[in-house]
Amino acid sequence: MKQLRFGIIGIGNMGSGHANILTAGSIKGAVLTAVCDEFESKRDYARERYGNKVAVFESAEAMIDSGLVDAVVVATPHYDHPTEAIRAFAKGMHVLIEKPAGVYAKQVRAMNEAAAASGKTFGIVYNQRMNPLYQKLREMIQSGELGEIRRINWIITNWYRSQAYYDSGTWRATWAGEGGGVLINQCPHNLDLWQWTTGMMPVRMRAFCQFGKHRDIEVENDVTAYAEYENGATAVFITSTSDAPGTNRLEVTGSRGKIVIENDKMTFWRLREEESAFNARNTVPFASPECWKIDIPSSGPSPEHAGILQNFTDAVLHGTPLVAPGEEGILGLTLSNAMHLSTWIDGWVDLPLDEALHEAELNKRIASSAYKKPEPAVSKPADLTGTF
Repeated sequence: MKQLRFGIIGIGNMGSGHANILTAGSIKGAVLTAVCDEFESKRDYARERYGNKVAVFESAEAMIDSGLVDAVVVATPHYDHPTEAIRAFAKGMHVLIEKPAGVYAKQVRAMNEAAAASGKTFGIVYNQRMNPLYQKLREMIQSGELGEIRRINWIITNWYRSQAYYDSGTWRATWAGEGGGVLINQCPHNLDLWQWTTGMMPVRMRAFCQFGKHRDIEVENDVTAYAEYENGATAVFITSTSDAPGTNRLEVTGSRGKIVIENDKMTFWRLREEESAFNARNTVPFASPECWKIDIPSSGPSPEHAGILQNFTDAVLHGTPLVAPGEEGILGLTLSNAMHLSTWIDGWVDLPLDEALHEAELNKRIASSAYKKPEPAVSKPADLTGTF
């Protein structure tokens, strides 16, 4: 195969954003040949924008059966990501799914099994893994430069969303429409980076989700979570969509110092020696380890979504390792599922997660959700350099 032919399932905000990147010729070895959407208004938009260069279908099945595509980008509502991916794998497609991997871990696990059985390339649009700052953080942790991880603190409250944003679609911020709030819509990238950069998953978690805080919505928009790890490390994760101005500050403390990422800059406070070694030899009551402040230079801008599309294309055509394998989508999702479940049962949640209990509790919220699926209006394509 010399060229990867993409089809996009769902031509709304994210789908149209991916389509614009592909039709601009930005991805070497890739071409957009087809799109599909169940809503006529979206199909009309696609025909008007892309003309005869891109075939337009009503269903993913018809698009795949046309023989025009080798791979699909799944950009449907959250609940449908695993369903569409599983169907595509069954038809022999390579699959790239939008975040989140799904709404609950049980359905994502079934998707991962289908991917493994298919033997096809499976990726997820975790575009923040392309960010040089987070790649450098992961490298420094994995190389041992930071020592053993002791503490992780992430305040990510700059996901500001007004009531007008939530009112822009009846599916927004509903259990039946989105499956959650800030954790499932805005924070999947952060939850993924939390575990991806450190290489660690907690063993238990206690979370406090506040539902509709300062907003007329039914899902969580303010969260504080505490996690514990097998090696004794701890983590605090705080997020909100109603703080103004918000903060985005990630701190990772290890036995050899601390790394802080804030305002698109990385700073490393490096200890001259391991903290435990200093503590063992020190006899001065108020002494502390010698510490050097190091500003880590940026290696350039992040390629974001275009970077993920190029990497996925290269993986299919040339066997290049995926930066964001689709199977790893379950990890960040498990963190958000654990936060929801901890709040719902008002107690600690152990990991591995009790996926059946989480699904049962989620279904209770879905049953009482106010969401009823409408025909959406045509929306402006997303600027994929922004936030969601």
